Amino acid sequence: MYRLSLALTAFCLVLATGPAWSNWPHWRGPNRNGLVDGSPPVQWSEQKNIRWKAPIPGLGHATPIVWGDRIFVQTAVKTDKVVTDTGTGRRRPPPNLFQYRVLALDRLTGETVWERTVREARPHEGMHRTASFASPSGITDGENLYAFFGSQGLYCLDMDGNLKWEKDLGKYWSRAAFGEGASPTVHGNTLVINWDHEGDSFIVALDKTTGRELWRNARDEVTSWSTPMTVDHGEQTQVIVSASRRTRSYDLKSGALIWECGGLGTNVIPTPLHADGVVYVASGHRSPAMQAISLDRAKGDISGSDSVLWSITRDTPYVSSPLLYAGRLFMLKGRGAFLSCYNADDGKPIFGPIRLEGTGFIYGSLVGADNRVYISDLEGRTLVIRNGPEFEILATNTLDEGSGASPVVVGDTLYLRGRSHLYCIAEDRTN
Repeated sequence: MYRLSLALTAFCLVLATGPAWSNWPHWRGPNRNGLVDGSPPVQWSEQKNIRWKAPIPGLGHATPIVWGDRIFVQTAVKTDKVVTDTGTGRRRPPPNLFQYRVLALDRLTGETVWERTVREARPHEGMHRTASFASPSGITDGENLYAFFGSQGLYCLDMDGNLKWEKDLGKYWSRAAFGEGASPTVHGNTLVINWDHEGDSFIVALDKTTGRELWRNARDEVTSWSTPMTVDHGEQTQVIVSASRRTRSYDLKSGALIWECGGLGTNVIPTPLHADGVVYVASGHRSPAMQAISLDRAKGDISGSDSVLWSITRDTPYVSSPLLYAGRLFMLKGRGAFLSCYNADDGKPIFGPIRLEGTGFIYGSLVGADNRVYISDLEGRTLVIRNGPEFEILATNTLDEGSGASPVVVGDTLYLRGRSHLYCIAEDRTN
């Protein structure tokens, strides 16, 4: 008990004075690219470096988001209430009603501060066996929390969980009823959601304070799960969305199309990356591809033009978004445990693909901190890889639970969402 008290006291001091007060407001982190300043542990297990382990009801792959002393988690909880209709026949949904909930946890203790059920409803279609009914991640600007459950609605809550507004965007019909997963993004006063599905696809921009639509564009696209990325370039802010038929860039203010580019495969999931005026887009299903696109050159239809600085057609990620770290592009092949590293300047391989032995399917996106790369799989293993020109595993860590959520790093702390718990992982400094 004395050691726990010392640990909590030390953590309070870090909260008050150090980098743990930095935030993780977007599912890809404060820089929206998986990179973060911080120094989380390299090694942990169920018996080592676990500061706390908090139960989370239901199931969800939504990545937690962090602001100040709160962690926000989205989940879908199956109830005992059932309905009698037989469903749509598209991977038939369960008869149960689900409660779509948002939880706020205390970062210090893991205790639940508040919990809100924003909707109770039956899913309109089923999902892939590895998916969840709470896979899209929320986002915060420090003033409000935008909880997104796809077909079950978008909810603007204040930081105490009070509902300010909500919006129903309709039903999302995914390919083969695989489920939903794209998350919103916020830039300034604008919230952007992409809705590529087997119905009438669109991208929509909303006023984040009211939910009012600012613009909406129809999209000639089938199902994709890629989250939009915003980039300030020149005098414009671009909204870039990768998809099967075209990667497209829109003007954030008006929704006008700036450029478009073909060349990716189907079932596009990875979110674009940006650095130094270059955007990197990828897909890993069937026709795998990655492209590096120059924003200085991009205008109109740039397919096959010199606006595409380089492209590759093998070993690219299907589900997990890649990581650009000090000029190196780290990515997984498909959804499996094969890691490759490419030079971001010219697309030439540095190493790989190398089999990550003992590791299963990987859905969570790669995270970089303290010159290390963190890779978590669906079975509870997290590999820590050195960020360098040669492949080097620093540690293989195993927990009892795996998940499709991405790792979260804030200061010296790592948060991993398991199937039924949220883990807070930090060095035990009491020894």
